[in-house]
Amino acid sequence: MFNPRLTETLTDFPFARLNALIAPITPPAHLSMINMSVGEPQGAMPAFARQIVMDEVDGWNRYPPNQGLPDLNLAICEWLTRRYKLPKGLLNPDLHVHPTAGSKEGVYVIATVATPQEKGGGKPVVALPNPFYQAYLGGAVLSGGEPLLVNANAENGFLPEFDKIDEATWKRMSVVYLCSPANPQGAIASMDYLQKLLRLCRKHDAVLALDECYAEIYTGQPPVGGLEAALAMDETGGKDPFRNLAVFHSLSKRSNAAGLRSGFMAGDPKLVAMMLRWRTYGGPQIPFAVQKASAALWREETHPLETRAWYARNFRVAEQILHNRFSYYTPGGGFFLWLDVGDGEEATRKLWGEAHLKVLPGAYACRETNGVNTAHRYIRVALVHDEKTTREGMTRLAAVL
Repeated sequence: MFNPRLTETLTDFPFARLNALIAPITPPAHLSMINMSVGEPQGAMPAFARQIVMDEVDGWNRYPPNQGLPDLNLAICEWLTRRYKLPKGLLNPDLHVHPTAGSKEGVYVIATVATPQEKGGGKPVVALPNPFYQAYLGGAVLSGGEPLLVNANAENGFLPEFDKIDEATWKRMSVVYLCSPANPQGAIASMDYLQKLLRLCRKHDAVLALDECYAEIYTGQPPVGGLEAALAMDETGGKDPFRNLAVFHSLSKRSNAAGLRSGFMAGDPKLVAMMLRWRTYGGPQIPFAVQKASAALWREETHPLETRAWYARNFRVAEQILHNRFSYYTPGGGFFLWLDVGDGEEATRKLWGEAHLKVLPGAYACRETNGVNTAHRYIRVALVHDEKTTREGMTRLAAVL
């Protein structure tokens, strides 16, 4: 009756596992609950975007265009051009971008779009970093591909070494997922790293699916992007600079607009066209109000400064309290702490039972390779609250562990 890929390969979602882990434990009633397990920004979406959503009442009786409103696609191209210093006019709103319902939809669907039934004489392979964002695994499995988990740990700077995959496996590769800045470790891929990986993908006609949803949350220099890396290595004179590349962005982190479910895919026009075909046959259409608010958010550059300042304050608090414990480091990007606590599940139970603090065991964002879960020692802590709540959460964590 059910698709075995869904029932047998995709096990319980990490947050369902987390809830089951702490269910038998009664937290201290005198402490308010602080949830630092979910990467859900708690800052407010800019007021001007909220107003647009409220004002667009007339759009709810019409079907929005599958390809996105022309003004939204233009705003996305304008933002990409500013953010990554691309030549003006290089990006065509009709060819290079496609709006999605958040970056999650895009990274999930790209595996279906780009994975054939057979490749290189066998079942196609979809490579993903380990730990990983769960939508990558869902996309890999439900596309019919064979997931290949490539460990990203402290020894390799939390960046998976895809170049060490053997040639026979690369011949079967359909999609390679990468997140930069990484979830959960915050590692940022360099220009050289991205270009080497894209060359490998092009050599074997695989798609580099580059999740850049944390690209506007950084603590140092702005992370390099896939489009600029591809353009810098272009050998076609600008005729086909983004081949085999799909990058994904979202307003959930940049604009504290997780509930807006608004993002986009950009890159190879052939992939953009296939993404549009997928949406035409069954993907969700994005409401007019969301598209119009999104265009305004991509064009406004003040609120991302405030968002980065929010997270910078939180990281300063965390560093003050935890700086010499749990292999603490302030990540290059993103808003997570990746803390080595020895046993992630035990630490999670302890924090819930003694501090009413909810975090995610690192092992739940990772799978075993060769019988070992390389993230079992870690917990992931989302610094998404205001500074006061962050300070309280870090103080409780330090006191209990």
